[in-house]
Amino acid sequence: MQPLPRIVCIIGPTASGKSARAIERARNEGGEVISVDSRQVYRTLDIGTEKLTPEEMQGVPHHLIDIRDPKEPYSAGDFVEDARRLIADITARGKLPILAGGTHFYFDALLYGLPPDVPPDARFREELEPFTNDELLARVRELDPKRAEELDPQNRRRLIRALEVINVYGSVPERTEAPYAVAWEIVNPDREVLRERISARLVQALERGLIEEVKRVRDYVGEERLAELGLEYRIVGEYLAGRLEESELHPRLLAKLLQYARRQRAWIRKLNS
Repeated sequence: MQPLPRIVCIIGPTASGKSARAIERARNEGGEVISVDSRQVYRTLDIGTEKLTPEEMQGVPHHLIDIRDPKEPYSAGDFVEDARRLIADITARGKLPILAGGTHFYFDALLYGLPPDVPPDARFREELEPFTNDELLARVRELDPKRAEELDPQNRRRLIRALEVINVYGSVPERTEAPYAVAWEIVNPDREVLRERISARLVQALERGLIEEVKRVRDYVGEERLAELGLEYRIVGEYLAGRLEESELHPRLLAKLLQYARRQRAWIRKLNS
Protein backbone atom coordinates (compact mmCIF):
# COMPACT_ATOMS: atom_id res chain seq x y z
CA MET A 1 0.00 0.00 0.00
CA GLN A 2 1.06 3.58 -0.73
CA PRO A 3 2.11 5.35 2.50
CA LEU A 4 -0.22 8.08 3.68
CA PRO A 5 0.97 11.67 3.15
CA ARG A 6 2.64 13.04 6.27
CA ILE A 7 1.32 16.24 7.82
CA VAL A 8 1.99 18.07 11.07
CA CYS A 9 -0.99 19.57 12.94
CA ILE A 10 -0.11 22.25 15.49
CA ILE A 11 -2.97 23.09 17.83
CA GLY A 12 -3.53 25.10 20.97
CA PRO A 13 -5.69 27.84 22.47
CA THR A 14 -5.58 31.42 21.28
CA ALA A 15 -2.33 33.29 22.07
CA SER A 16 -0.52 30.05 22.92
CA GLY A 17 2.23 30.46 20.31
CA LYS A 18 1.02 28.16 17.51
CA SER A 19 2.19 30.44 14.71
CA ALA A 20 5.72 30.76 16.09
CA ARG A 21 5.95 27.00 16.57
CA ALA A 22 4.74 26.38 13.00
CA ILE A 23 7.36 28.74 11.58
CA GLU A 24 10.09 27.10 13.66
CA ARG A 25 9.17 23.63 12.39
CA ALA A 26 8.83 24.84 8.82
CA ARG A 27 12.30 26.41 8.87
CA ASN A 28 13.85 23.32 10.47
CA GLU A 29 12.10 20.72 8.31
CA GLY A 30 11.51 22.41 4.98
CA GLY A 31 7.80 22.96 5.51
CA GLU A 32 5.02 25.28 4.43
CA VAL A 33 2.23 26.48 6.71
CA ILE A 34 -1.46 26.02 6.01
CA SER A 35 -3.56 28.32 8.18
CA VAL A 36 -6.46 26.58 9.94
CA ASP A 37 -8.31 29.75 10.85
CA SER A 38 -11.84 30.52 9.75
CA ARG A 39 -11.26 34.29 9.86
CA GLN A 40 -7.73 34.80 8.57
CA VAL A 41 -9.04 33.74 5.17
CA TYR A 42 -10.68 37.20 4.98
CA ARG A 43 -8.91 40.25 3.66
CA THR A 44 -8.95 43.38 5.91
CA LEU A 45 -9.49 41.32 9.10
CA ASP A 46 -5.93 41.84 10.28
CA ILE A 47 -5.71 43.13 13.85
CA GLY A 48 -8.73 41.22 15.16
CA THR A 49 -7.44 37.91 13.79
CA GLU A 50 -3.79 38.52 14.76
CA LYS A 51 -2.46 37.90 11.26
CA LEU A 52 1.29 37.65 10.95
CA THR A 53 3.14 40.28 8.97
CA PRO A 54 5.37 39.15 6.07
CA GLU A 55 8.38 39.90 8.28
CA GLU A 56 7.01 37.68 11.06
CA MET A 57 6.55 34.82 8.57
CA GLN A 58 10.38 34.79 8.15
CA GLY A 59 10.22 33.69 4.54
CA VAL A 60 8.06 30.63 5.26
CA PRO A 61 5.21 30.26 2.74
CA HIS A 62 1.78 30.60 4.39
CA HIS A 63 -1.44 29.50 2.71
CA LEU A 64 -5.18 30.25 3.15
CA ILE A 65 -4.65 33.79 4.41
CA ASP A 66 -6.33 36.78 2.71
CA ILE A 67 -8.08 34.64 0.09
CA ARG A 68 -11.68 35.89 0.54
CA ASP A 69 -13.61 39.12 0.62
CA PRO A 70 -15.22 39.46 4.08
CA LYS A 71 -18.68 39.63 2.48
CA GLU A 72 -18.20 36.14 1.02
CA PRO A 73 -18.88 32.95 2.99
CA TYR A 74 -16.10 30.43 3.62
CA SER A 75 -17.25 27.07 4.93
CA ALA A 76 -15.60 24.00 6.40
CA GLY A 77 -16.22 22.35 3.03
CA ASP A 78 -14.29 25.14 1.29
CA PHE A 79 -11.45 24.66 3.75
CA VAL A 80 -11.31 20.90 3.22
CA GLU A 81 -11.19 21.34 -0.55
CA ASP A 82 -8.45 23.98 -0.35
CA ALA A 83 -6.41 22.15 2.30
CA ARG A 84 -6.46 18.82 0.44
CA ARG A 85 -5.27 20.54 -2.74
CA LEU A 86 -2.49 22.35 -0.86
CA ILE A 87 -1.35 19.24 1.03
CA ALA A 88 -1.05 17.35 -2.25
CA ASP A 89 0.86 20.19 -3.90
CA ILE A 90 3.23 20.81 -0.97
CA THR A 91 3.91 17.08 -0.61
CA ALA A 92 4.55 16.70 -4.34
CA ARG A 93 7.20 19.42 -4.12
CA GLY A 94 8.98 17.51 -1.36
CA LYS A 95 7.93 19.91 1.39
CA LEU A 96 6.19 19.20 4.69
CA PRO A 97 2.62 20.50 5.11
CA ILE A 98 2.25 22.08 8.56
CA LEU A 99 -1.31 22.94 9.56
CA ALA A 100 -1.63 25.43 12.39
CA GLY A 101 -4.59 27.30 13.81
CA GLY A 102 -7.39 27.42 16.31
CA THR A 103 -10.44 26.50 14.21
CA HIS A 104 -10.71 22.96 15.48
CA PHE A 105 -13.88 22.23 13.52
CA TYR A 106 -11.76 22.62 10.37
CA PHE A 107 -9.25 20.06 11.66
CA ASP A 108 -12.12 17.65 12.35
CA ALA A 109 -13.63 18.20 8.91
CA LEU A 110 -10.33 17.65 7.11
CA LEU A 111 -9.23 14.59 9.06
CA TYR A 112 -12.47 12.84 9.97
CA GLY A 113 -15.01 14.01 7.43
CA LEU A 114 -17.58 16.74 6.98
CA PRO A 115 -21.03 16.56 8.51
CA PRO A 116 -23.56 14.97 6.17
CA ASP A 117 -25.00 17.10 3.38
CA VAL A 118 -28.27 18.36 4.83
CA PRO A 119 -30.10 20.95 2.69
CA PRO A 120 -31.42 24.07 4.44
CA ASP A 121 -34.90 23.57 5.88
CA ALA A 122 -36.77 26.89 5.76
CA ARG A 123 -39.68 25.66 7.87
CA PHE A 124 -37.40 24.25 10.58
CA ARG A 125 -35.37 27.47 10.65
CA GLU A 126 -38.55 29.48 11.01
CA GLU A 127 -39.50 27.37 14.04
CA LEU A 128 -36.13 28.19 15.63
CA GLU A 129 -36.33 31.93 14.99
CA PRO A 130 -38.06 32.86 18.32
CA PHE A 131 -35.34 31.17 20.40
CA THR A 132 -32.39 33.12 21.83
CA ASN A 133 -28.83 32.00 21.14
CA ASP A 134 -28.59 30.62 24.68
CA GLU A 135 -31.74 28.58 24.15
CA LEU A 136 -30.46 27.25 20.82
CA LEU A 137 -27.17 26.23 22.44
CA ALA A 138 -29.05 24.49 25.26
CA ARG A 139 -30.97 22.45 22.66
CA VAL A 140 -27.75 21.48 20.89
CA ARG A 141 -26.16 20.55 24.23
CA GLU A 142 -29.15 18.37 25.16
CA LEU A 143 -29.17 16.54 21.82
CA ASP A 144 -25.46 16.40 21.01
CA PRO A 145 -23.10 17.55 23.82
CA LYS A 146 -20.01 16.90 21.70
CA ARG A 147 -21.09 19.31 18.97
CA ALA A 148 -22.19 21.90 21.55
CA GLU A 149 -18.65 22.14 22.92
CA GLU A 150 -17.32 23.03 19.46
CA LEU A 151 -19.74 25.89 18.75
CA ASP A 152 -19.41 29.61 19.32
CA PRO A 153 -22.41 30.31 21.61
CA GLN A 154 -23.07 33.61 19.83
CA ASN A 155 -22.81 32.38 16.25
CA ARG A 156 -26.52 32.01 15.58
CA ARG A 157 -26.06 30.77 12.02
CA ARG A 158 -23.92 27.82 13.13
CA LEU A 159 -26.19 27.02 16.08
CA ILE A 160 -29.18 26.75 13.74
CA ARG A 161 -27.16 24.75 11.22
CA ALA A 162 -26.10 22.30 13.94
CA LEU A 163 -29.73 21.79 14.95
CA GLU A 164 -30.65 21.25 11.31
CA VAL A 165 -28.12 18.43 10.99
CA ILE A 166 -29.09 16.95 14.36
CA ASN A 167 -32.76 17.10 13.37
CA VAL A 168 -32.03 14.83 10.41
CA TYR A 169 -29.30 12.55 11.78
CA GLY A 170 -29.69 12.75 15.55
CA SER A 171 -26.05 13.70 16.19
CA VAL A 172 -22.72 14.38 14.52
CA PRO A 173 -21.63 11.27 12.56
CA GLU A 174 -18.90 9.04 13.93
CA ARG A 175 -15.34 9.83 12.90
CA THR A 176 -13.82 8.19 9.86
CA GLU A 177 -10.18 7.24 9.42
CA ALA A 178 -7.88 10.21 8.75
CA PRO A 179 -6.45 10.13 5.18
CA TYR A 180 -3.05 11.38 6.38
CA ALA A 181 -0.23 10.30 8.66
CA VAL A 182 -0.83 12.95 11.30
CA ALA A 183 1.76 14.15 13.80
CA TRP A 184 0.01 16.26 16.43
CA GLU A 185 1.89 18.98 18.26
CA ILE A 186 0.08 20.67 21.14
CA VAL A 187 1.04 24.15 22.33
CA ASN A 188 -0.79 24.59 25.61
CA PRO A 189 0.83 26.92 28.18
CA ASP A 190 -0.07 26.99 31.86
CA ARG A 191 -3.46 28.61 32.47
CA GLU A 192 -2.09 31.73 34.20
CA VAL A 193 0.60 32.20 31.56
CA LEU A 194 -2.04 31.93 28.85
CA ARG A 195 -4.30 34.41 30.62
CA GLU A 196 -1.45 36.94 30.75
CA ARG A 197 -0.71 36.42 27.06
CA ILE A 198 -4.35 36.84 26.06
CA SER A 199 -4.64 39.99 28.15
CA ALA A 200 -1.42 41.47 26.73
CA ARG A 201 -2.40 40.62 23.16
CA LEU A 202 -5.78 42.30 23.63
CA VAL A 203 -4.18 45.49 24.93
CA GLN A 204 -1.82 45.50 21.95
CA ALA A 205 -4.71 44.95 19.52
CA LEU A 206 -6.61 47.90 20.93
CA GLU A 207 -3.48 50.08 20.79
CA ARG A 208 -2.85 49.02 17.17
CA GLY A 209 -6.31 50.18 16.11
CA LEU A 210 -8.74 47.30 16.59
CA ILE A 211 -11.71 49.63 17.04
CA GLU A 212 -10.89 51.54 13.86
CA GLU A 213 -10.49 48.26 11.95
CA VAL A 214 -13.86 46.97 13.15
CA LYS A 215 -15.50 50.25 12.13
CA ARG A 216 -14.07 49.93 8.60
CA VAL A 217 -15.21 46.32 8.34
CA ARG A 218 -18.68 47.17 9.69
CA ASP A 219 -19.07 50.00 7.19
CA TYR A 220 -18.20 47.56 4.40
CA VAL A 221 -20.09 44.39 5.38
CA GLY A 222 -22.90 45.69 7.63
CA GLU A 223 -23.74 44.87 11.26
CA GLU A 224 -25.31 41.46 10.65
CA ARG A 225 -22.30 40.10 8.78
CA LEU A 226 -19.92 41.75 11.25
CA ALA A 227 -21.42 39.70 14.08
CA GLU A 228 -20.53 36.51 12.19
CA LEU A 229 -16.84 37.38 11.91
CA GLY A 230 -15.84 36.41 15.43
CA LEU A 231 -16.12 37.69 18.96
CA GLU A 232 -13.73 40.65 18.64
CA TYR A 233 -15.71 42.05 15.72
CA ARG A 234 -19.07 41.31 17.32
CA ILE A 235 -18.23 42.89 20.69
CA VAL A 236 -16.47 45.95 19.31
CA GLY A 237 -19.44 46.26 16.96
CA GLU A 238 -21.73 46.40 20.00
CA TYR A 239 -19.58 49.19 21.42
CA LEU A 240 -19.69 51.12 18.13
CA ALA A 241 -23.49 50.73 18.07
CA GLY A 242 -23.74 52.23 21.56
CA ARG A 243 -24.80 49.02 23.28
CA LEU A 244 -21.60 48.89 25.35
CA GLU A 245 -19.91 51.63 27.37
CA GLU A 246 -16.22 52.26 26.74
CA SER A 247 -15.43 51.06 30.28
CA GLU A 248 -17.16 47.75 29.51
CA LEU A 249 -15.36 47.02 26.25
CA HIS A 250 -12.03 45.65 27.50
CA PRO A 251 -13.51 43.50 30.33
CA ARG A 252 -16.12 42.02 27.97
CA LEU A 253 -13.55 41.21 25.28
CA LEU A 254 -11.16 39.67 27.79
CA ALA A 255 -13.87 37.53 29.39
CA LYS A 256 -15.03 36.22 26.00
CA LEU A 257 -11.50 35.49 24.83
CA LEU A 258 -10.82 33.52 28.00
CA GLN A 259 -14.06 31.56 27.49
CA TYR A 260 -13.00 30.82 23.92
CA ALA A 261 -9.60 29.58 25.14
CA ARG A 262 -11.36 27.26 27.60
CA ARG A 263 -13.44 25.76 24.78
CA GLN A 264 -10.28 25.22 22.75
CA ARG A 265 -8.62 23.49 25.72
CA ALA A 266 -11.66 21.22 26.06
CA TRP A 267 -11.27 20.14 22.43
CA ILE A 268 -7.59 19.40 23.02
CA ARG A 269 -8.44 17.28 26.07
CA LYS A 270 -10.86 15.24 23.95
CA LEU A 271 -8.13 14.74 21.36
CA ASN A 272 -5.89 13.25 24.06
CA SER A 273 -8.61 11.03 25.55
